[in-house]
Amino acid sequence: MKTDKVVTIYDIAERLNLAPSTISRGLQDNPAVNPRTRKKIFDTANEMGYRFNTFARNLRSQKTNTIGVIVPRLNSYFISDILAGIEKEINGAGYNMLISQSLELEDNEIKYAKAMLHNRVDGLIVNLAANTRNLDHFNEYTRHHIPLLFVDRVIENDDFNKVVINNTKAGYELTSHLIEQGCKRIIHLTGSLMRNVYEDRKSGYQKALAENNIPYLPELVLETDLTEGSSIKAAQQILAMKNRPDGLFVANDLSALICMKVFKDAGLRIPADIAIAGFNNDIISRLAEPMLTTVNYPGEEMGKLAARHLISQIDGDSDGMLTNTIILKSQLIIRESSLKKESAVPGAGN
Repeated sequence: MKTDKVVTIYDIAERLNLAPSTISRGLQDNPAVNPRTRKKIFDTANEMGYRFNTFARNLRSQKTNTIGVIVPRLNSYFISDILAGIEKEINGAGYNMLISQSLELEDNEIKYAKAMLHNRVDGLIVNLAANTRNLDHFNEYTRHHIPLLFVDRVIENDDFNKVVINNTKAGYELTSHLIEQGCKRIIHLTGSLMRNVYEDRKSGYQKALAENNIPYLPELVLETDLTEGSSIKAAQQILAMKNRPDGLFVANDLSALICMKVFKDAGLRIPADIAIAGFNNDIISRLAEPMLTTVNYPGEEMGKLAARHLISQIDGDSDGMLTNTIILKSQLIIRESSLKKESAVPGAGN
């Protein structure tokens, strides 16, 4: 089978009657080559079908213009928002994104951290897996001075840079709202308490209970993986309780809405019988009936900020270097699913 001849800089040099070294410098946009000549070289290269060897050029410059991202899972509105923010920021700066999902497993995270290193990423952004115990698998990044930044799920370690929200404050405000609506027995359905986001939200929940003289009962904290199956099981467990709760604070919106459906199918009125609140402000929270009270978690902004600071580190801009932790603002968004006082009107909240 006939194949097209690979066009080289020597072919372009012959066509333009220039030295191959001039062609090489021109293709690298070297200012030593006259701008008109550079344009002629680029135009001729494109016309002849020359393939620009970006990989070889990156090897010489010790950069791949690639930023690695490791996330727990891709089937999440919140993670999608983070990735969208990262991509918007890095594309404008001339970088590409390489994504891996750990599927909430530390072993996968370790594997992908090594793979990213071998792929010579210029920097790495990580949202930790549910069962990650330490950060030893990122030590090579530190040793090789490769910028590394953790976003959302982090481990408290001053040696690494982080972008987060104040989850304790958010959990406190959400629980306080449920108490203000008259809830006295509030279930907290959470993810792995090994992760800061869930442990901190639980701390906020406990603080709000204590301030309102409501005893903290460990049996009212249900730790799950927040998947569809575990959420259905948790909702059924709540329905089977002899002393059924009147409020539910769930650590993400999808799990909250799954619980809501199970409750409604069982004949409960939301929020009259049980007030429900989620977390993240996913688009589905606005499509529910009733619409879901939640916390607006600025995923896209978080992604943009993380990427911006990582690029500053890669480019050696000391003014852009993180020295500790950036905390973004979150916002409690109150909707019908938690407004028990309003649902006291006959027929409301069905």
